[in-house]
Amino acid sequence: MKLGGSTDNGPVKLEPITWQRMAERIAGRLDDSDSPSWRRVGIDGAPAAGTGVLAGHLAEALRGRGRAVLVVGVEGFLRPASLRFEFGREDVDAFLGGWYDTGALWREVFGPTDPGGGGRVLPDLWDPVRDRATRSPYVELPEGGVLVVHGPLLLGQWFPFDLSVHISLSAGALARRTESSARWTLPAFARYAAETNPVSVADVLVRADDAGHPAWTGLP
Repeated sequence: MKLGGSTDNGPVKLEPITWQRMAERIAGRLDDSDSPSWRRVGIDGAPAAGTGVLAGHLAEALRGRGRAVLVVGVEGFLRPASLRFEFGREDVDAFLGGWYDTGALWREVFGPTDPGGGGRVLPDLWDPVRDRATRSPYVELPEGGVLVVHGPLLLGQWFPFDLSVHISLSAGALARRTESSARWTLPAFARYAAETNPVSVADVLVRADDAGHPAWTGLP
């Protein structure tokens, strides 16, 4: 069975698949590479999309193939509250452009996994609940390992992903599955969809209106 979908470039066919099978397929593609350098995967989607679920399955699948893997959630790279809430706690512009410390991600996550890097990655930087540095130790990811970065607003940042996945929700599904305290972010994700167009930018599109029955475009 094929499910219909569309992008700005026209209709796209989506094939039903389980999260576990999807992870195995992606892991197989990454395992095909004989590059000694690090491989970097981005899993993009709103918090309601549950990017961490696919990231976890992918990490398990990669480890089953003998690959070293590190999962980094971008929620660990939020800026301090004084910066995030400078213009109020529900400012859409600030959420889109100022909540996540992209500079720290470049410096502490992507830089160490560039060719010639040392592989010494900081898994998180800031605890938003306590609003203070996490003081987490660095993790040594050996060459040939896989870095999986997941969370919202990842695309359009020029992050150097070898493979990018966008988990898409319809506007209705996103509204239903977003916690009431976070519904003020819905206009931000609508703008992200319109301005960044992650459905077309990502290498792999996943539709997850029904979290238990995702569908995807397959691998490029």
